[in-house]
Amino acid sequence: MIHTRRAFDPRSIKLVIFDLDGTLIDSRLDLVHSVNAALRHIGRTELPDDVIASYVGDGAPVLIQRALGGEATNEALARQGLQFFLSYYREHKLDHTTVYAGIHEALSAIQNSYQIPNGHGRTESKGISRQMAVLTNKPVVPSRAIVEALGLGPFFAQVYGGNSFATKKPDPEGARKLLDEHGVRPEETTIVGDSHVDVETGRSAGLWTVGVSYGFAPHTLQASPPDVLVDKPHELAKVFA
Repeated sequence: MIHTRRAFDPRSIKLVIFDLDGTLIDSRLDLVHSVNAALRHIGRTELPDDVIASYVGDGAPVLIQRALGGEATNEALARQGLQFFLSYYREHKLDHTTVYAGIHEALSAIQNSYQIPNGHGRTESKGISRQMAVLTNKPVVPSRAIVEALGLGPFFAQVYGGNSFATKKPDPEGARKLLDEHGVRPEETTIVGDSHVDVETGRSAGLWTVGVSYGFAPHTLQASPPDVLVDKPHELAKVFA
């Protein structure tokens, strides 16, 4: 189901920016396994899958810090855990990770066409070419490797990660860079993601926001509601039709 708080005209959208984990790909198990491997490595107790999944979204350093208990974490231990996590995840990032069912079809529809009334009670598909990009807080090297390995590369002009810029989402630096690179205005751009981080990024940059409730952190969208919320991946195509 599609839930609309503030509607935008899809025909005006020239750039769509996507989050990666929990939005395009289900990377839950590989992230969970990598975090628990890091915890074992530094002598800490493993955490439940759901707990670790709820920590995803703000980048690897914050993920490990949360897994170790938050702000009071020993810095040396956190660095050791982070280094092991990154090394382990590089090797295991595609063990279980898959593209959500319906995403390939939705991306193709979003990129290439929209529907308009033809004046005879029906709609016609009018070809346009929207630009699309990925902006994730995951490190950029594994992000690009995953996008390519799972067949998503042809859809995206850019894939930027959490270490591509001096700041991460929800800071709007990455989003603004994409606006500049594509020569589009904020009101011609939508960001799509599964957490409050993406919604807050969009708001800070003046973008339209689309949330997905099938991802890792749908509970965070309650406090930061997007302009449009979809429950299933295939519904993304309808938002931009």
